[in-house]
Amino acid sequence: MSREVLLLVDALAREKNVQREIVFQALEGALASATKKRFVDETDVRVSIDRESGEYDAFRRWQVVPDGELEDHDLQIILTEARKKVPDVQIGDFIEEELEPAELGRIGAQAAKQVILQRIRDAEREQIINDFMQRGDMILNGTVKRVDREGLVVEAGKIEGRLSRDQMIPKENLRVSDRVRAYVLRPNLEGRGPQLILSRTSPEFIKYLFSVEVPEIEQGLLEIKAAARDPGVRAKIAVHTTDRRIDPIGTCVGVRGSRVQAVTGELGGERVDIVLWSEDPAQFVIGALAPANVSSIVVDEDKHSMDVVVDEDNLALAIGAGGRNVRLASELTGWQINIMSAEQSAEKAQTERNAIRALFIDKLDVDEEVADILIDEGFTNLEEVAYVPVNEMLEIEAFDEDTVTELRTRARNALLTEAIATEEKIDAASQDLLSLEGVDSELVARLADANVHTRDDLAELAVDELVEATGIDAERAKDLIMKARAHWFTNETA
Repeated sequence: MSREVLLLVDALAREKNVQREIVFQALEGALASATKKRFVDETDVRVSIDRESGEYDAFRRWQVVPDGELEDHDLQIILTEARKKVPDVQIGDFIEEELEPAELGRIGAQAAKQVILQRIRDAEREQIINDFMQRGDMILNGTVKRVDREGLVVEAGKIEGRLSRDQMIPKENLRVSDRVRAYVLRPNLEGRGPQLILSRTSPEFIKYLFSVEVPEIEQGLLEIKAAARDPGVRAKIAVHTTDRRIDPIGTCVGVRGSRVQAVTGELGGERVDIVLWSEDPAQFVIGALAPANVSSIVVDEDKHSMDVVVDEDNLALAIGAGGRNVRLASELTGWQINIMSAEQSAEKAQTERNAIRALFIDKLDVDEEVADILIDEGFTNLEEVAYVPVNEMLEIEAFDEDTVTELRTRARNALLTEAIATEEKIDAASQDLLSLEGVDSELVARLADANVHTRDDLAELAVDELVEATGIDAERAKDLIMKARAHWFTNETA
């Protein structure tokens, strides 16, 4: 039989002009399938063929899983039992038991040949896709080959692409034989043959469409810096040029709107706002919110957000239907944008002022008048009072040198007191809590305020409880809780 195996491999390798290794792997798969048929239950079988002699061996396999996590007796084995057979086996490894290999036979040989042919087709398609990706062409122009529940299969020569429904423009009605263009998100070399994963909703797709319609982009005279889309409804693109002779927006719009209309037609009527990109984030945001007019804007670098004030007449326009305009502007600029009226802005400013005034009165032991002077001069926290250069504080007309010195001393003492209090809270926390990845001293102090002092205390919290206690986001809270619980499972399997 070993000689027959080698002859079969050589014959198929020559006939189909493929590497012998591909044929060997396909043959191993066919022999494994034939061996599995001897078992009633689901079985994991591995077949290994000696490349020189043609001899082959078959093994039944069980994957090693942690104690207490066994889900399928036919395919898995717990770590404790596995180590009785192989002492140094690890979770994720396989325990194998040798089987009597199945004879290939006439039917088996035919099945093996079909498997091999399929693998050859997949290998050819994979090579074609790799060649396509290496050319750097990220757009597939093809024909709809098939429509199914999941979406479309697009064919372009020997290349196939999958356009899923969530990557199609809403209400778009594409049928078999329709011509279609789509952006290549990535190659998919798994599943039933290699394919390209496509998208018509990606911001990169609208960039490509404009590059086709606007020669200046292809020539490098004009650049689309960013794009954001609500597919089929509205989009925003930010354009920039270093050539003063070119009007970026007018160039993209085209004569009588011809260029932007061509893009809109391809995108199912999606309205496109074209705005000027700017190095100044505030100016960029103002442009991105067009057509709404902005009255004022306050930038918060720490939170990477902006409070944008518009008058009442522009409020609905700035926000857009369903919040679409402000959402797209945020995606385009990368900044969180908070739209508010002048009245809302004044209320927020007053609330912040009251909080800072209360802080200064409490920590610096001053009256409202002194606190208000500090606020009017731009001071917002104790660190600024304590460490802003003396000369700058002496420029405040209402303060003399003694007052400045006293305020700085009180601010530094207050900061020192806070630091000591924080350290005491941290000292009270167990070291295993501090050792958790993602937990810093500031977070430990907040946890201590919530009476959370150990890893087990943290592990017993719900996500919303941790968010409320510390102010961190839900994703980070979930991650920390899972890390805190990890040692429970480790102890169970030890």
